[in-house]
Amino acid sequence: MNTARILLLLSVMMLAGCTGEPQTGPVEIRYDREVCDYCRMIISDPRFAAEIRQAKGSEVFMFDDIGDAIHWLKRAGWKEAPDTEIWVRDMKTGTRWLDAREAWFLPGQNSPMAYGYGAFTEKSETVVSFEEMRNAVIAKGSSAYCDTPGLDGHQNSHSHDHENAPSENEG
Repeated sequence: MNTARILLLLSVMMLAGCTGEPQTGPVEIRYDREVCDYCRMIISDPRFAAEIRQAKGSEVFMFDDIGDAIHWLKRAGWKEAPDTEIWVRDMKTGTRWLDAREAWFLPGQNSPMAYGYGAFTEKSETVVSFEEMRNAVIAKGSSAYCDTPGLDGHQNSHSHDHENAPSENEG
């Protein structure tokens, strides 16, 4: 390899490392601007936001509800990879990222896609583990508020208007 190619390769590698995005962990979401990677709706409530990263340095996928993140990950070919990172916002503050697998989830919350779970750091009698929440979300199925792009081939064009969303019994 000649010197010019080596310098070009080094320059490209240096620029790739200067994207400003961390190689691991969550990234900041631009609320009311970013869309959920599962339902394609605007992410607007930081108390329920979630993110998934496949591996160090890989793309971060953003979600408006941990339930959407669970359903999206279920379809990923690398869902069981040990280095997959799952992050969720602390519902109490809406500002602190928690490792979803270590968080505790309070059911019965008014979450954006109606899965009903908010994440907390503290264990109590009213919360469930990540695995319990995950199993309940999968058993419930995808939210009726979401068109689940990729499953039926069409994009969703509605907002988070939960009062006018179809019930689970409507088709």
